[in-house]
Amino acid sequence: MLDKTFDPKAAEPRLYAMWEDSGLFAPRAASATDGAADAYSIVIPPPNVTGSLHIGHALNNTLQDVLARYHRMKGKAVLWLPGTDHAGIATQMVVERQLAAAGNVGRREMGREAFVDKVWEWKAESGGTIVQQLRRLGSSCDWSRERFTLDEGLNAAVRKVFVQLHKEGLIYRDKRLVNWDPHFQTAISDLEVEQREVEGAYWHFAYPLADGVTYEHPIAFDEDGKATEHETRDCIVVATTRPETMLGDTGVAVHPSDERYAGLVGKSVILPITGRRIPIVADDYADPTKGSGAVKITPAHDFNDFQVGKRAGLEIINVMDKFGRIKRSGLDDFEFGHRAVAADGTQLADEDLVGEAVSESIPAELRGLDRFIARKAIVARAEEEGWLKEIEKTRHVVPHGDRSGVVIEPYLTDQWYVDAHTLAQPAIKAVEQGDTVFEPASYSKIYFEWLRNIEPWCISRQLWWGHRIPAWYGPDGTIFVEESEEDARAAARQHYGAETALTQDEDVLDTWFSSALWPFSTMGWPEKTEDLERFYPTSDLVTAADIIFFWVARMMMMGLHFMDEVPFKRVIINGLVRDEKGQKMSKSKGNVIDPLGIIDELGADPLRFTMAILSGTRDIKLSRQRIEGYRNFGTKLWNAARFAQMNEARRVEGFDPATVDQTINRWIRGELTKAERQVSEAVEGGRFDDAASALYRFVWNVFCDWYLELAKPVFNGADETAKAETRAMTAWTLDQTLKLMHPVMPFITEELWDKTAGEGAPREEATLIGSSWPSLPDSFIDAGAEAEIGWLVDLVTEIRQLRAEMNVPPSAKPPLAFVAPDSTTAERMARHRDLILTLGRVSELASAEAAPAGAVTFVTGGATAALSLAGIIDLAAERTRLTKEIAAFESDIGHVNKKLGNPNFVARAAPEVVDEQREKLAEAEAGKAKLEAALQRLAAL
Repeated sequence: MLDKTFDPKAAEPRLYAMWEDSGLFAPRAASATDGAADAYSIVIPPPNVTGSLHIGHALNNTLQDVLARYHRMKGKAVLWLPGTDHAGIATQMVVERQLAAAGNVGRREMGREAFVDKVWEWKAESGGTIVQQLRRLGSSCDWSRERFTLDEGLNAAVRKVFVQLHKEGLIYRDKRLVNWDPHFQTAISDLEVEQREVEGAYWHFAYPLADGVTYEHPIAFDEDGKATEHETRDCIVVATTRPETMLGDTGVAVHPSDERYAGLVGKSVILPITGRRIPIVADDYADPTKGSGAVKITPAHDFNDFQVGKRAGLEIINVMDKFGRIKRSGLDDFEFGHRAVAADGTQLADEDLVGEAVSESIPAELRGLDRFIARKAIVARAEEEGWLKEIEKTRHVVPHGDRSGVVIEPYLTDQWYVDAHTLAQPAIKAVEQGDTVFEPASYSKIYFEWLRNIEPWCISRQLWWGHRIPAWYGPDGTIFVEESEEDARAAARQHYGAETALTQDEDVLDTWFSSALWPFSTMGWPEKTEDLERFYPTSDLVTAADIIFFWVARMMMMGLHFMDEVPFKRVIINGLVRDEKGQKMSKSKGNVIDPLGIIDELGADPLRFTMAILSGTRDIKLSRQRIEGYRNFGTKLWNAARFAQMNEARRVEGFDPATVDQTINRWIRGELTKAERQVSEAVEGGRFDDAASALYRFVWNVFCDWYLELAKPVFNGADETAKAETRAMTAWTLDQTLKLMHPVMPFITEELWDKTAGEGAPREEATLIGSSWPSLPDSFIDAGAEAEIGWLVDLVTEIRQLRAEMNVPPSAKPPLAFVAPDSTTAERMARHRDLILTLGRVSELASAEAAPAGAVTFVTGGATAALSLAGIIDLAAERTRLTKEIAAFESDIGHVNKKLGNPNFVARAAPEVVDEQREKLAEAEAGKAKLEAALQRLAAL
């Protein structure tokens, strides 16, 4: 006999170990008859090796596991390929912090080789924790194929791709602006930049015009905006939130149509502090409506200014070093070792460079200062010398490194770039012509928008942990890009005509570069492996919207370029998990739901089911109460199995559901078939919420609430033939239900499959994970049984709703009569009399020529029924109660309508707050309508 409740803590580790030992996570062996349609493959979005399972992982991996388990049961050879990402900057940060906490020397003192060894030690000990946590979620990955982005096989793939793209001219070296993290001293991607709103200021500085030039500046205007008064000025006022960057100003821009400055274009200003002459240029970037309409241009320290500088041909001066300090030397980018070489080819250290010629652009007292200290010094000097005209306090958005937390500096450096524009064209075409589709389709717009406006992709990072760039430098700066140092030396010998010392590039590749190769590098490319032949292109990719451009688009570019095929046929985008109010989860808000804590307490299945059923929206509103509710759903299924056991519902050898005779058995057979169709179509279409909803409706509402209730009188009756058939049908239906439920709630279903294995005839399938998906013919749907049981269900439902609306006491059993029933209704009344009396809690069932006095009438199945309530309820008290509750709803409706009718509230309130009010309004209006209908019924009594 089953225990009273399912114990996930005891069952889950045991069941997962059994699954893993069974070998069923691996795809079945290929056969001679297998075709492309017999394989299903999906690669996991590799979590960071430093990571821990968060609620987004729980959602994403639940959906992948549903697909893997479903297609496995459908008989396909399923490969769900797992792995982790080396996560360059995140992992390096973790190990550096550990070294510091242990009192060890820093990585620079330790040296590159020793530091990287330390990272590998950490990875062996604690890296990959998330892999064990994915097992706790129930993920049925093929762990025998687990990959890591720094595996030797993947290293080889990365080197080959880099070298080939370089030889094709699609990877090149260039000096451009990047997002620079002064804490880690590396370029970072846009994805690693967090925009934070902070308190700041606009400092308004006066830049004096050169050569004694003056101009007439308007200071008063008429109603039409025409200048009526002018003053003579000998300076242009510019505003900045970053005064320290003025040291690198090489121009001042004004709008071409700005009449105020028309006569100044082509002239110069003198940059305060430095005394440098810089030109005044015309460019559309300057906005005449903002501030003075003139903007300082610092091409080396602002992305927009860089573009203005290119258009105007301005000088580009980098005034900061890699630590975010004002430079001590005028030598550009001396911090990158491969460029800091003496004439004899020897590498120069920082101390060797301090004595180099110092740029006259930077006053001696500012050299070496931190950028924010330099800011204060510059502002103080501006105030002292009189060219600070105004300080305007403001709140503005400032980019920060998401890992380091420091302010990001737009920084001009030499970096490696990919010609993403060229690679993007086939990726755009592939989605346009449907080779890869997005689900939901609307997400393809994000994909297209980014790819059609793509910029060169900066792929170099100034880190030590990652794929070292396969480029070597000769003493004269010649670059040799090869897959190995041996090949680079051979190329250098051919170039120089002699053996020559080479220095390998210090940088590593952006983590996204290696993960862009993930769908094919993990399957053994560049070798021609059986896995590539069988499972590439993959079938589905399940991922989040925020990495469509960073990962999805790049996999498309690389897959098409190197495999000549898209990497996946479909991209299923899952939403962002928020809290129950729609707010983003954060530790500071205290609203984070820890999936591991949920699994510890409630088990993996309720969490998985919640993730699936909520997955259909872009923003998933998650609460602990929802998860607890779906734990009750699992309990409902468990109790249904216990009920079947108690009523001796066992599998029968040779039982054929096609031959059942009882109406309820023909009905449940059809309902099960319809549920299977709904679940299958939903999973195939990537609509996991529809699949979970169909399962919920069938298991809770159809099988448990109706079929088992309808079966009770049969189990307790004297008709042994009907009893035997219903017992066999119950056992068969339960088995099929477990199969349908398994992809979403694998643990409880496998436990029930195992615990009921010895009841009745043996199953052919020892495990549920290894079983076949139900194959149910259309003939199982019986229209006659569906109509009859549907009539009975609708009747009982109507009675129950009336009892609730009219506040009928649970112990009361009012009589029910059908008014002039036709022959079909009369036959159904007779056939199901006992069920109607029991389930509807009515005292008698009769036919009448007219509705009895004091009865509430309703129509069901085309017939009029009357429930007599005279003497059972206090009509006056009920009218008072309903009127009072309707008034309460009206008050709520008025209050919410007032809020929603206020434009200020709708404009200023958080979207989730507005949505909450709209939901509250809809609920109140529905409740009011229901009570008004009940009041009308009372009026008719």
